Amino acid sequence: MPSTVAGSSGRQLVSLANTPVELLLPNLVLDDPAGARMPNIKIFSGSSHPDLAQRVVDRLGIDLGKVVTKKFSNLETCVEIGESVRGEDVYIVQSGCGEINDNLMEMLIMINACKIASAARVTAVIPCFPYARQDKKDKSRAPISAKLVANMLSVAGADHIITMDLHASQIQGFFDIPVDNLYAEPAVLKWIRENIPEWGNSIIVSPDAGGAKRVTSIADRLNVEFALIHKERKKANEVASMVLVGDVKDRVAILVDDMADTCGTICHAAEKLMEAGATRVYAILTHGIFSGPAVSRINNACFEAVVVTNTIPQEQHMKDSSKIQLIDVSNILAEAIRRTHNGESVSFLFNSVPL
Repeated sequence: MPSTVAGSSGRQLVSLANTPVELLLPNLVLDDPAGARMPNIKIFSGSSHPDLAQRVVDRLGIDLGKVVTKKFSNLETCVEIGESVRGEDVYIVQSGCGEINDNLMEMLIMINACKIASAARVTAVIPCFPYARQDKKDKSRAPISAKLVANMLSVAGADHIITMDLHASQIQGFFDIPVDNLYAEPAVLKWIRENIPEWGNSIIVSPDAGGAKRVTSIADRLNVEFALIHKERKKANEVASMVLVGDVKDRVAILVDDMADTCGTICHAAEKLMEAGATRVYAILTHGIFSGPAVSRINNACFEAVVVTNTIPQEQHMKDSSKIQLIDVSNILAEAIRRTHNGESVSFLFNSVPL
C-alpha cells in the first residue's frame, strides 16, 4: 500500500514503490494475451468478403470490430462503427468484387467514419483492387479509373493501402500514400510443388504478353521453362487470335495469370496448349472473378484444375464447378497487417509463405 516519507522540506511525500500495479492502474488488463500481443488495433470487415476478414482476425487472435452496414430505401449506403476507434490503428478489409460500386462506396464511407472518429491511422486492405484494369489511356477519351479510385481512397482519409497482385504494379504510383502490393506467388509455388507430382517436367505459360514477367519469375523459382501466348483483342472480353511462343509438347502446362473474368482467354489458351501437345493443363489465377459464362466455360474446357486464391469469395463457384480449387491467402494478409502494425518490414512476404 502507499506509504509516507518525509521530504527535505519537512513535507510528507507519498511513496508508491511497493504499491501493486493493479491499484495504480485499475483498468489495466494483465491476463489478455491477444490484447497484450496486438494493442490498439481494430479490424473491420466490409460486406464484400466477411469470410476472408474472419480468417484474418482468427489468425491474429483478435475479434472483428463491430460495424453495421445497411442501405436506406433509396439505396444510399449507411455505415455505423459500433465501437470507439480513437487513437487506434484501424484496418478495413474490403475486396473489389460482387457489387463493386456499392462495395467501393461502403469502404470509402467506413474509412471516412473512422478518420473523423479520431483513428490514429486507417489502412485499407483491398485484396482485389477495383478498376485495376482501367490503368491507362489505351484509346482516345478513355478514363484512367484506377487513378480515380486512388484519389477517392486518399481523399476519404486512407493512410496506407495493402493489396495483392495489382493488375499493373504502376498503380502504386497513383497514390501519394504507402502501398504494399503483396504477391500470391509464394503460395502459388507451394501449391504447385505439393499438388502437381510431375511439376519438374512442367512449363509455365502466360496467356498474354503482359504477364510475361510474372511467369518468368515463377519459372525461375521452379527451374523450368516458360512460354507465352500472344493475343489480339477485337474489343474488351473478346479474343480475336492467339499464337503460342514456346514448346509445350509432352509437358504439363501451367497457365498463370493475375485475374480471369469471363475466362475466354484462358479457355482458348488451354485449347491451344492441348493442340500443341501438352499432356495436361492447369490454370492458376490470383483473382477469380468468374463473371457471365466463366464457370460453364471452365466446366467445358480441358483443364485438370483451375486454382484461384480467396481474394474474392469462391464458395458458389466451387459448388458450380469441381475443377475450381482454392489457395487461402488470409495468412499472407494477416501477417502483412501484423508487421505493418508493429512497424516491421513486409518484404519477407514477397518470397515466403508465413507458417
